[in-house]
Amino acid sequence: MGTSSISGTAAALPAAPLRQDASVIGLVGIAHMISHFCQLLLAPLFPWLKDAFHASYTELGFLMTVFFVVSCSVQTASGFLVDRFGPRPILFGGLFLLAVAAFGFAASPSYWSLAFFAVVAGVGNGVFHPVDYTLINRKVSPQRLGHAYSVHGLTGSLGWALAPAVTVPIALAYSWRMALAVAGLIVVAVIVLVFVGRKPLEQPAAAPHAAHGAEGSFDFLRIPAVWMCFAFFFFYAMVLSVVQAFAPTAARHLHDVPVAMAAACLSIYMVCSAGGVVLGGFLASDPVRCERVVGLGFGAAAIIALAVGTLALPAALVPVLFGVMGFVTGTAGPSRDMLVKRSTPANATGRVYGVVYAGLDIGQAVAPLIFGALMDHQQYQGVWLGLVLTQAVLIASAFNVRRARKTALVPA
Repeated sequence: MGTSSISGTAAALPAAPLRQDASVIGLVGIAHMISHFCQLLLAPLFPWLKDAFHASYTELGFLMTVFFVVSCSVQTASGFLVDRFGPRPILFGGLFLLAVAAFGFAASPSYWSLAFFAVVAGVGNGVFHPVDYTLINRKVSPQRLGHAYSVHGLTGSLGWALAPAVTVPIALAYSWRMALAVAGLIVVAVIVLVFVGRKPLEQPAAAPHAAHGAEGSFDFLRIPAVWMCFAFFFFYAMVLSVVQAFAPTAARHLHDVPVAMAAACLSIYMVCSAGGVVLGGFLASDPVRCERVVGLGFGAAAIIALAVGTLALPAALVPVLFGVMGFVTGTAGPSRDMLVKRSTPANATGRVYGVVYAGLDIGQAVAPLIFGALMDHQQYQGVWLGLVLTQAVLIASAFNVRRARKTALVPA
């Protein structure tokens, strides 16, 4: 059966009750939000950590590399576990490890202690995309998938926005250790909330014959579109990593932006990205135009990044440009997820998303090393021009996904 016929069959199925779909989307969204929140616990605190541990930006960037390398490894493996044992128990395991890591960061006596808990956080973070997308694709009505992806992306952006909004003011008022301890308490509160409302997430594990059919567990790796999606997410992650960890500081040096205003740039970007994701959920309702939506969104973002990196701009305009860049990037988010959905064979959701989203972790592991070195050498314009180049490659890879899908070996 081809991809289009699968989509057509799904569209003809009756929708589940709205309340049921909303419960699944809401609980998955909250868990996704806290995973993104924890991804960005350390980066906003780099100025404090740099002084506390006498570390360079390259060394601090290495903590992010450790986190995402571990997350990548776990994510690929957890996709198989999700398909075999079901997503719900693995979700709670991931949340528990994120809480442990947050409290561990807060109590760390040395740089290497931070690195150890970055490993713990990476293990916890690695389960979320296979878990989330398995629950969404199995339990949400096909007619509401575009909006489910929109909410999923929205909560992720809000999690990223929440991290600096919580940690930076607390670090300024008290200490970076207090900021990370509060973050740990927030994770615990989410664990309790999801546990209390866990019933809609109940999902029996697939039987071996149902999960794999006539094919082997690894046959999906022969589908070209899976690897093109992997490449797309690799470059998408590099863009995110640069914006989250280095772009605000680089812009501050280029345009004499006050420290407080520069610190707000990331939250502005993420909040506006969340608004873009809402619009993107409607744009993704027509899967045929997904590649064009992605191309236009990141094309506009690249033009803005080029302006920040090359033009003489007033400091007050920089946060505005961060907001616009976040919005246009956000509109591409649900269409990005639809690209993967259209390339995923039935009953292989966990495995495909585990491999594809490993590209996200690898990109976020590589980018801090490259751009952290640029920051250490005060190549602030190079940071922004590198961001432009990465966005251009990202656009090209999105259209390559479509070409690769035409030759996909979709199981019958």
